[in-house]
Amino acid sequence: MTIQTQKQEKQLIVFLEGRLDTNSSPELEEYLKSRIDEIRELVFDFEHLEYISSAGLRVLLAAQKQMNRQGSMIVRNVSEPIREIFDVTGFCDILTIEA
Repeated sequence: MTIQTQKQEKQLIVFLEGRLDTNSSPELEEYLKSRIDEIRELVFDFEHLEYISSAGLRVLLAAQKQMNRQGSMIVRNVSEPIREIFDVTGFCDILTIEA
């Protein structure tokens, strides 16, 4: 998985490419821990994300919980296979998902 970011004042956009799974989710978790404390809007761009596992969902849930306390979180450009995972797991009700 590749992580790229773009920061503008209190907004952080995180572009993910590849697979967010058991092997790569700790990297994203550590990356976010060191960067989102002062962020008011966290945006994930999943345009190039191919797959997300339960470990990846756990990282998203932790980020959502933190952002509920300090701002907002949006997930953009979700592919159909990942949207199906969100639907089946109920994450579509937890996350703000933009087309």
